[in-house]
Amino acid sequence: MDPGPDMTALERMLRIAVVTCSDSRFAGDAEDTAGLALTSLAEECGWEIADYRIVPDDREVIGAALVELADRIAADVVLTCGGTGFSPRDVTPEATHDVCDRLASGIAEAMRAGSMAITRRAMLSRGSAGLRGRTLVINMPGSEKAARETFGLVADQLEHAVEMMAGGGHP
Repeated sequence: MDPGPDMTALERMLRIAVVTCSDSRFAGDAEDTAGLALTSLAEECGWEIADYRIVPDDREVIGAALVELADRIAADVVLTCGGTGFSPRDVTPEATHDVCDRLASGIAEAMRAGSMAITRRAMLSRGSAGLRGRTLVINMPGSEKAARETFGLVADQLEHAVEMMAGGGHP
């Protein structure tokens, strides 16, 4: 779904995919409030939800989902939630690094810095961000409250980021 060289990201609707990384939510033992909140927030911005899914906390499964969403579904942005903490099963940042061509460290830094104003526990987030081709992948926390907060810290930059990935210049 390439818009072509004459159409910028701002002239079309962003395609957002949401991936919840959670063993308990994948098994149906817990409700996915964070992932559903992210889909709602993206829709409130006027963006299309290209895909929404729940995957287990498994590095290869998460990586495969990110590859599919970037390469086959052609999402502009993939928002992950969950798997960014210190638990041995928290492997979302590693899966993101495995499949991304370049890191987007400033996004993760901005989310942690903004979240530190809310809670000092933000320093315990290992969330990352990276680029796979023309898809931006951003790791967000697994709690609904923290996912909403971090979305609010980066949402206003997503359209410009997608435009830049497509080769657009600075205004």
